[in-house]
Amino acid sequence: MTTTPRDVVLDFYNKLAAGDAPGALGLMAPDIEWVTMWHYKIEGRGPGPVAEGLFKPLMAEWTSFSLVPTEFIAEGETIVSLGDFRGVHGATGKTSVARYAHVWTVKDGKIARFRQYIDTLAVAEARRL
Repeated sequence: MTTTPRDVVLDFYNKLAAGDAPGALGLMAPDIEWVTMWHYKIEGRGPGPVAEGLFKPLMAEWTSFSLVPTEFIAEGETIVSLGDFRGVHGATGKTSVARYAHVWTVKDGKIARFRQYIDTLAVAEARRL
């Protein structure tokens, strides 16, 4: 069975939902470029910087969170997923529901590039004491 770029992206979301961060990181190319819009900064390329700059601080800041994709648009190696970030902020206890668009590039079965577009105001309001 051939794995499509959409399958790889869906597998990423499923691994995160199951709490399998190492499995999600394993779907990334060694030189992945990860571009995010919010306060988490990824320094450099690769799964290690994504884990240190995004996954660890995200899990520390939010008592719970999920990414819920609702639509996928595929064009060759590019997959766009639309959906919702849902999270409960640890310090404020406030819930955030922020719409997102994620743009993925999958090459040779690995995620080579990720670009995030998210409702940063919805996230900021949950972070505000």
